Formats: sequence, C-alpha cells, structure tokens
Amino acid sequence: MTAGKGTQGAEAREKTSSEAERSQTARPVPATPDEDGRLMERYRDGETACFDSLVQRHQGPVFRFFLRHVGDVETAEDLTQETFIRVVHNRATFRSGAKFTTWIYTIARNLSVDEMRKRRYRRHRSLDEPLGRRDGDPGRTLGDLVGDPQAKTDMQAGDLEMRTVLEAAIGKLPKEQREVFALREMSGLSFQEIAEIVGCNENTVKSRMRYALERLHAALSGRVEETGE
Repeated sequence: MTAGKGTQGAEAREKTSSEAERSQTARPVPATPDEDGRLMERYRDGETACFDSLVQRHQGPVFRFFLRHVGDVETAEDLTQETFIRVVHNRATFRSGAKFTTWIYTIARNLSVDEMRKRRYRRHRSLDEPLGRRDGDPGRTLGDLVGDPQAKTDMQAGDLEMRTVLEAAIGKLPKEQREVFALREMSGLSFQEIAEIVGCNENTVKSRMRYALERLHAALSGRVEETGE
C-alpha cells in the first residue's frame, strides 16, 4: 500500500466512524445513479471532497444491508467501514459511466460472503434490543436502525412479539432470498441493480423477492391468526 492510499484509508476510517451514528438513522441524500457515478468519477480523478458526499448518501443503506446479513451492530459497522476503505483503495478501477450503487454493493456483497464463510453459525439480535450507548439511556433499538417506511413488510410494527416473529422469519429465509430482501428493502436498490450485483437475471431477482415476501407474510399472518389480533 502506498503512503497516499494509506492516508486516504485512514481518512475513510475516520469519516465512517465519526458519522456512524448519524448515518444509521438519517435517510440518504436523494441522488440519481448518474449523480453518484459522476461523484465517483470526480473522486477517482482527484476531487477528494466528493468522497464525503458518497459516504453521506450511502453509509446508512450499506450499514443496514450488513446488519441484516450479519445480525450484530459492531460487525455491520466494521464491514461498512471496510467497504468505504475499499472504495478508496480501488477508486482507480471505477469505470466512467458505471453505476456507483452496483459497484459499491458488489464490494459489500463480497465482504458479506467472506464474513459468513468465517462463521459456523449465525446469531440474530432482536430488533427491540437496546443498543445502550449511554448510561441510564437505553437509546435506539435495532428496529429503529433498520426500519424503512417504504418496506412492504412493516419493519417498525408496534408489537414486540410481532417484531420477534418477523426477525425470526427473515433469519429463516434461504440465503438468496434474504440477500435480495436486504438489497431491496434495506438499501432501496432497483431489481436491475440487484441483478447486476448478484449475477442473475432480473426475473430471477423478482422471483426471489416474491418468495421472500410470501414467506414473511405467511409467518406474520400465522401469528395474527394465533393471537386473534
């Protein structure tokens, strides 16, 4: 690693660490794929300030993608940080005209696959488990972090028991369905972008998403019938 890359990698770590709490809850700044791509091209070509805008726009969604896959905040934060470090180190490989979201989520997906290969089992933390960031203040919950008002499945349901059922159901999804669900509902990517990231056609992605939603709705519907709610 050159001294320049080492310095910028350290800056990436500092940037992602200092903005971690804000990015976990704040919605990303609206941007089109073309705008993100142009920002990345400018950063690649030497305009280092453009990196800050990319972090602000994408750190939250990338974090939520990792959180859904690895199941704990600390590891998700570490992998998010590593993703942006790799953006720094591999910026020269970004092709003009390419979609930034496809590029960065390919990096994130590869890191997620590597992480899961290291694990012999996967643990899930409840969506309502307090993060406990300050003494005397339970702070936000995982449900607060991953909630998405646009999701077809209500990730911020008021009932603790229903959230627990939902969390368990997501954890039981087949890997391919869980991956598509996370990219679509947690990170807000289009089906076309997801297809490019996972390496299959768009119809296959839509099919995986449909099956995932059917499984989740079935799990929640069964709980509603059981409790009479």
